[in-house]
Amino acid sequence: MASTSTSTSPPNHSRTVRFEVFLSFRGEDTRHAFTDHLYHALLRAGLHTFRDNDEIDRGQELKPEIEAAIIESRASIIVLSKNYANSRWCLNELWLILEQRKKCGHFVLPIFYHVDPSDVRNQTGSFVIEESKGTVDDVRRWKEALTKVANLTGEVLSRSVIVALQMIKSYVTTKWFNV
Repeated sequence: MASTSTSTSPPNHSRTVRFEVFLSFRGEDTRHAFTDHLYHALLRAGLHTFRDNDEIDRGQELKPEIEAAIIESRASIIVLSKNYANSRWCLNELWLILEQRKKCGHFVLPIFYHVDPSDVRNQTGSFVIEESKGTVDDVRRWKEALTKVANLTGEVLSRSVIVALQMIKSYVTTKWFNV
């Protein structure tokens, strides 16, 4: 695992938990590749995992369902890929995930999928956030969230996907859930 800090807040056990893991990812970059493999590896490990295309029933509103899934998850894995910061949706998910980390000890594992953590941390390269992307408050929150997530201990995907998936699954099951 790469980077520096981990969550030290004790989890709030009084809240409703529907999922062990919430996956945050940019669909166009990783849905049918890395994230799909990660999702199935977590399921095989016995971890009930939220992925937006599987857990939301047709006819339900997307935003409240995703927000509820984040709040009702014990942990999140954030797959930061080239186009992640191009999505207001992803940036809002990231901000809410980090708020849950602060409020109730929600575990967070960033995966830097073919991106440099320093680009995320400093908002350079594909992680530049244009001021016109949202309100002044939104842009400030998103930039802070990107910096915070890049400073967490995470996995920089620079090895084979299979080896990375095994390491992530092992980390999640032993460090987070003692499975």
